[in-house]
Amino acid sequence: MRTYSVITGTGKYIPKRRVGNEAFLQNEFYEADGRKLEKDNQEIVGKFREITTIAERRYVEDQFMTSDIATFAAEQAIADAGIDPETLDYIIVAHNFGDVRHGSTRVDMVPSLAARVKQKLGIENPATVAYDVIFGCPGWLQGLIQADYFLRSGDAKRALVIGAETLSRIYDPHDRDGMIYADGAGATVLEARESELPTGILAHGTRSDTLTGADMLYMDGSYKPGADQELYLKMYGRKLYQYALEHVPQAIKACLEKSGMHLRDIKKVLIHQANGKMDEAILIRLFRLYDMEPDLEVMPMTIDWLGNSSVATLPTLYDIIQRGEMPEHLLQPGDTIVFASVGAGMHINAAVYRL
Repeated sequence: MRTYSVITGTGKYIPKRRVGNEAFLQNEFYEADGRKLEKDNQEIVGKFREITTIAERRYVEDQFMTSDIATFAAEQAIADAGIDPETLDYIIVAHNFGDVRHGSTRVDMVPSLAARVKQKLGIENPATVAYDVIFGCPGWLQGLIQADYFLRSGDAKRALVIGAETLSRIYDPHDRDGMIYADGAGATVLEARESELPTGILAHGTRSDTLTGADMLYMDGSYKPGADQELYLKMYGRKLYQYALEHVPQAIKACLEKSGMHLRDIKKVLIHQANGKMDEAILIRLFRLYDMEPDLEVMPMTIDWLGNSSVATLPTLYDIIQRGEMPEHLLQPGDTIVFASVGAGMHINAAVYRL
């Protein structure tokens, strides 16, 4: 008998505010050097959809912040797992910007969002340790990896891992890359289980390429000259794209090898919803590493209608699948899947998980 970390409950919060690409037709877009884009906005928005596959995204309601929607997702996951929240050993919340109020770009991270979520859940138990993970888009998966260590060590029995973000409040409206960003929250309850057969998290791996990648995603002023003095999320999109294509397939393969699994044994590959075309290119390269014909059907996608909500994309996607909301991607007990993510740092992580 060995101890494994098993997901016993999932939850999500998808904001009700739907924002289609047409909402950006009135924006003034500028280059990084302050030059106004000469192309017509219809062409800019059309090209954006062609490159990313995003047609719409969700923005959080004005009255909510990241800790609020994280709590909503957590409540669903706790109910799904059927547990008493007082029995949680850890609450781990992955995010990047803390609570950002409507109409502001100011980051609020004291106390930690995990502390706020624990309070909002009404948990009294002082042994329920609450802390945050700031790890770029791979933050939720890294939180899952950390929880796995706690559970397998025997030090903990239950952990709640949440990924939540409100990127709509920190993007530059004059930067066309800002159309990528979205809001949302996803949560998972992870529990220790004794089993003779491998189950739950079978293997995981993480890499941090900070020497060459720390500047690919960063904070800076608006592209519009003299717009304001605020800081907004920026990226070197082409560099990021090339980095992901070069390293993510290799990281997934290394994780599969660590688990003793082959790609043909995998039912689904759940990749962080960063960019539809980029994710497709990553999957194709992964199949080529195994000299296999690419099969895009193994990769469920939500980015075309949910956009990129950073740390929330993976847990949200998994919850959607588990609740049968994507009938074409149903999972059964015994199926093995892969989680993978890439983001600011630059960081990459992957995990092999058996239901």
